[in-house]
Amino acid sequence: MNPLMPPFRAVRELRTTKLRKVRIAVVTIFPFVLPLSPVGAAKIQDCTWCHGTSAQGLSTAPRLAGQRHQYIQKQLQNFSNHARDNPFSKQYMWGAAAALGPQTSRDLALYFSMLSPKAAGDGDRELAALGKTLYELGNADLDIPSCAVCHGPNAEGIRDIPRLAGLSSYYLKRRLEEWVEGYHAGADFPMPRVASRLSPSQIQALSSYLSFIK
Repeated sequence: MNPLMPPFRAVRELRTTKLRKVRIAVVTIFPFVLPLSPVGAAKIQDCTWCHGTSAQGLSTAPRLAGQRHQYIQKQLQNFSNHARDNPFSKQYMWGAAAALGPQTSRDLALYFSMLSPKAAGDGDRELAALGKTLYELGNADLDIPSCAVCHGPNAEGIRDIPRLAGLSSYYLKRRLEEWVEGYHAGADFPMPRVASRLSPSQIQALSSYLSFIK
């Protein structure tokens, strides 16, 4: 900075330099962020009111950070057409999804999928070993398939099959219970059927195990 420069010009130049550095950092970390429409940028803030400032989720609102972008888009569509019909979806997500256009939904899904996820770790550690066995091997006697077949060996998900690793145990438990209760009955096979075959203790064990995976 030129010491002879008038103070107001010096301050303006300093602010411009800082802003330029911030823009470069954003482009480096999230090269797709800048093309977001003004609507998309505003919606990110709306999402974080419930899903956390870094999108790591709360007990009742799932973590979006690191989730498969195809899954996020698909669920936004399910909220929009009211296929996800549990009480919280009706209260919070039906209206939110209805306000999103296809491009904004895609932009939001890509944005959140690129954030680094953190494990919630809120499950019961004493049940985690049983949950791990159930996740990896299923239960042939109860006709419960291995979760890893669809969700991946590390629960990372694939395409529109969601990442389960590190999601809140409370959220996962409630999600499985909702299928048992008949909500979201039109979900892709085989989840409603699989959930209906799980006992309450198995649901607790499975959700506990998944909450600790990083």
